[in-house]
Amino acid sequence: MQKREYFTHFDASRVPSPCFVIDKAAVEDNLKILNRVQRESGAKVLAALKAFSCWNLAPLFRQYLSGTCASGLHEARLGREEFGGEVHCYSAAYKESDLIEILNIADHVLFNSFSQWSRFKSLALSAQQYRPELQFGIRINPEHSEGEVALYDPCAPCSRMGVPIAQFEQSLRDAPALLDGINGLHFHTLCQQDLPPLQRTLAAVKEKFGQYFDQIQWINFGGGHHISREDYQVDDLIEMIKSFRTEYGLQVYLEPGEAVAIRSGVLVAEVLDITWNTIAQAILDTSATCHMPDVLEMPYRADVLGAGMPGELAHTYRLGGMTCLAGDVIGDYSFAQPLKIGQRLMFDDMAHYTMVKTTTFNGINLPAIAVWDSCTNELEIIREFSYSDFKQRLS
Repeated sequence: MQKREYFTHFDASRVPSPCFVIDKAAVEDNLKILNRVQRESGAKVLAALKAFSCWNLAPLFRQYLSGTCASGLHEARLGREEFGGEVHCYSAAYKESDLIEILNIADHVLFNSFSQWSRFKSLALSAQQYRPELQFGIRINPEHSEGEVALYDPCAPCSRMGVPIAQFEQSLRDAPALLDGINGLHFHTLCQQDLPPLQRTLAAVKEKFGQYFDQIQWINFGGGHHISREDYQVDDLIEMIKSFRTEYGLQVYLEPGEAVAIRSGVLVAEVLDITWNTIAQAILDTSATCHMPDVLEMPYRADVLGAGMPGELAHTYRLGGMTCLAGDVIGDYSFAQPLKIGQRLMFDDMAHYTMVKTTTFNGINLPAIAVWDSCTNELEIIREFSYSDFKQRLS
């Protein structure tokens, strides 16, 4: 697979370090692909703010997508205030105080259990009297795992996500009117995957929950769709959705997160020191645990532009962060020339699940945020952080 490359000629000295640099043109390329799926399939595509919520680019999102999906009150507010369109909200559980506000913001509110729906049903239906566009859904668990990493598999055994079919049916036997007021169903099984895993998941959903499709108006296929990835089967996805809509007459929603930002960002970092302990060590002004936690949690190996695998090029280094965590190691990389103190490196594909996950552990400063346009070469530093951002998060 040949990756789209946008930052090959970006001058990393133009920004402070560390810094997330987002290419506006790359984001728009992704949005155009998602918009095509939306136009040609009849599905509605929402941006998952949990993956990428750079609201500086919200005007761009409004041109191409139907809205956003949120994981709680704050994301729902951001979606409503900045991104426009529909706002959908799902949480594993709602605090009543948060839900009261969400019911005034969101268009779809999705419940993780019949327990929460029963508890808050009267509150929800009362809000619907004042906002007739407000609709409600239940997240189902098809108990069909497609993810390779248990941490990111919402259908793993004992998952807290969604209602499995046995519990779904038992709940309706105990309270036959439980689906009254429910407009749709939601499922989510994917993580960075293409069409075949979705096709298998949908088959499982239809087999287990298809008998309830005539009682709802829409179904949400969740997130994890890598639709804008270079090798994704976009044409087949469009045809699958069209066929599903023809068969069941339901509105389909998709909630891609990473797909809105694939290939669209880098993390610029600077070499602070070079040491030796069995292998050459380069200490950077960034951190895996603070700035790119999925490197440790997934785990995965982040690409560095111009670098190779260990031993592939002449000079191999272990790149590490500046925190006190012994495991704050980004990985081993080789370079054609020796690294130098003060040299800038660029970690590729760092837009999604990075800015939204950063921490100030050890008091490490948060990376600045810049928006660049690879078509015009225009650059704007839209946010820099300081001690006050660290202090204000503490007591």
